[in-house]
Amino acid sequence: MSKYTQKEANGLYELTDAARAELVDSKYYNEDLAPTSLAQRTWTTYNIASLWIGMSVCLPSYTLASSLIALGMSTWAAVINVALGNLLVLIPMQLNSHAGTKYGIPYPVFARLAFGPKGAHFPALARTIIAAGWCGIQIWFGGGALHTILVILIPAYADVPGGLWITFFVFWALNVYIGYRGSESIKWMESVGAPVLLLLCLALVIWATMAAADAGASISDIINTAPNDELMAQSGGFWPLFLSGLTANIAFWSTLALNIPDFSRYAKSQRAQFRGQLYGLPTTMAAFAFIGAYVTTATGYIFGEPIFDPVIVIASIGSPAVSLFGAVAVMIATLTTNIAANMVAPANGLSNISPKRISYKTGILITGLAAVGMMPWKLLETAGAYIFGWLGTYGIMLGPLAGIYIADYYIVKKRNIDVMALFSAEKGRYWYSGGFNSKAFIAWIAGAALPVIGKLVPAAKTLADNGYIISFVVAMIVYILIMKSETTSFVSDEEEEAMTQR
Repeated sequence: MSKYTQKEANGLYELTDAARAELVDSKYYNEDLAPTSLAQRTWTTYNIASLWIGMSVCLPSYTLASSLIALGMSTWAAVINVALGNLLVLIPMQLNSHAGTKYGIPYPVFARLAFGPKGAHFPALARTIIAAGWCGIQIWFGGGALHTILVILIPAYADVPGGLWITFFVFWALNVYIGYRGSESIKWMESVGAPVLLLLCLALVIWATMAAADAGASISDIINTAPNDELMAQSGGFWPLFLSGLTANIAFWSTLALNIPDFSRYAKSQRAQFRGQLYGLPTTMAAFAFIGAYVTTATGYIFGEPIFDPVIVIASIGSPAVSLFGAVAVMIATLTTNIAANMVAPANGLSNISPKRISYKTGILITGLAAVGMMPWKLLETAGAYIFGWLGTYGIMLGPLAGIYIADYYIVKKRNIDVMALFSAEKGRYWYSGGFNSKAFIAWIAGAALPVIGKLVPAAKTLADNGYIISFVVAMIVYILIMKSETTSFVSDEEEEAMTQR
């Protein structure tokens, strides 16, 4: 066949029909991991912004700010913490989106670029395990909301043995079913659900304002509530808590900062994916952080102490109609976020392990089982366990990966990818040594080392408090330095010829 395996239109590349036909027999290829064609890249700025609005308006987003309030931080400090964290994580997210849109490749295939076809199993599985944890957390929230709905509609359900576990597994089945149906189902759900979710959140703010007023607190009192120095002292004071919260907020979307090619590969253009994320992510997260902080602070006046878990807040509302409305909002918010953010990536990651045996749909089923195995009820026991334990730890593990990907794609490969070679075995230019790029693993270890020391040595706690940023920067620098000796040509035949003609 011709040496040309991919063709270009308006800066976007797709495989030729001949190249796709040749890849069918590759053990590293299946239809779920195949690069999208130009015809499949239909997502506009609105679709991508809606995706982010739908993913951002969810209970874990709410608890980012509400947990900081429960730990003693003031309303505005908590909101600023969330907003700053999301502006910072948008940087690696936008940078990693580019390859997905330009070449139509999903995250597990993109990971092969730096780690090699076999080495890519490590970052893909790391992302899969964390996504399964988030998937379980979301389903636990949604199951709790469904339980609240049933108790309101059928009061006798409150006495059903194991009632909460029943609703947990019913909601689990609904998530698995929608995820199983694929990307177009997700696209439709996000586009329809996003504007509805914002209206429902506004209703929660109205309730909190009215209920707090009955308790003698004005809007000004809620917004300007002073920080609780005694509570913050338990976390080391304001700045240690602020830095830990910032790391947690960056870590929150550090998962999507890696596997964003799973979605950006459907974008119509680089402009569409860039603007969609810019409009959808930081603005929605800041607005929803305010809602979480505002309502949690208000519960301090309403119930005598701030309640960071929104499901408990909804169940505590006196009016059955309002509680029902809030529980429905929780379920919609959870569905729109969970499937897109926490089921697509692990399904693709699992498929990448054995493309000929594990399809995307099989990956969805495995992810659903893993979500239960992560025991989300343990991850949400306290605000501290959520912020310091869950979010604060896994961000350290993912930060180096983001740094490596960006260094590899922009500095080492100079935004050029031979897509055909990503699906090739020993003959491929990305095979490195035995399918592994050991230099990527060295950079990952170097990036994670300092923050891990900060977790183990109290005197070095600052390293852990800033773990994502430190691990990101160190891994990026180390990878660039040790890849200088790499002599393999990473430019595809088509792009090499185009550069020669320029």
